[in-house]
Amino acid sequence: MQKILCVLLAVVFVWGSLPVSAETAESVSVSAYAAVLYEPVSGTVLFEKNSREVLPVASTTKIMTALVVTERCDLDRLVTVPPEATGIEGSSMYLKAGEQLTVRELLYGLMLHSGNDAAVALALCSAGSVERFVGWMNETAQSLALCNTHFANPNGLDDDENYSTAHDLAILTRYALKNPDFLRIVSTRSIRAAGRCLTNHNRLLWSLKGAIGVKTGYTRAAGRILVSAAERCGRRLIVVTINDGNDWRDHSALYDYGFSLYQTRIALRRGDAVAELKLLDGSLAVLKAGEDFSCTLKDGEQVSVRVQYPRFAFRCGLPGTPAGIGSVWVGQTCLGTISLIWGECE
Repeated sequence: MQKILCVLLAVVFVWGSLPVSAETAESVSVSAYAAVLYEPVSGTVLFEKNSREVLPVASTTKIMTALVVTERCDLDRLVTVPPEATGIEGSSMYLKAGEQLTVRELLYGLMLHSGNDAAVALALCSAGSVERFVGWMNETAQSLALCNTHFANPNGLDDDENYSTAHDLAILTRYALKNPDFLRIVSTRSIRAAGRCLTNHNRLLWSLKGAIGVKTGYTRAAGRILVSAAERCGRRLIVVTINDGNDWRDHSALYDYGFSLYQTRIALRRGDAVAELKLLDGSLAVLKAGEDFSCTLKDGEQVSVRVQYPRFAFRCGLPGTPAGIGSVWVGQTCLGTISLIWGECE
């Protein structure tokens, strides 16, 4: 007799707790005055030191500048450099008045070469004035609930009204990295743009396994600041250090610690029951994993399988035959898909 599927129940599988590292957060030491190691999917702080103290943040301000531009502007638009964007103090891509570049080229100059002149040029070409652009920056900060962040300029030059925290910078970076244009730019080691060879100041892109950005910064008031992100085995972590004379080493050490909390395991094996389908007559059909599924999990994390299936679909299949596709999740993050097979139908 044909049986009609009507209700789908997802079953949660718990990956057992296993010690994965002898190192603890208490054993991690950094030179930075303020620091945070941040897991962006769950928003978990894995390590912190003065992470919510308001401090000057120098050129890491440009993370917000680049984010606002990528969200509001056509990156291929050709712009003419105004005189007000030339001769800006500090790091520069040495723009000339009347020179024409695309918005994208200016962004590379902003994020790789840390051009203070590029920041002003981008503000003027996108908003018409620096003041209006800074207003956009602060509006975005408010929308992201960066309660301890305020901007006074687009380049991060010292100003009492230009400040943030290590924690807020981590949240900002989490959001910015979702933008593919932003990610592509900050993960670029070097590029030839607008007749210039631009090399990223972030040395971690060469020395750290899995590094994908993000931004260096320095002023006398702020000290050395570094915002970075790295990915290993499908996991992304973010590190922020403020006023850190040994930032390259500290970031490497924090990533080694952070990623040591995760291990790749077989979370599901072929034949494991992953869902029950309640049939119209009240009986149950079991769906099983059609293959092994490995993923990188933190100690104690749970994985769940979600099955997308038509509400009124097919009769119960023969055990071991294909039954569709399931997606494997940790929290709100999809880790991948897995083939499903029919199990017992009772």
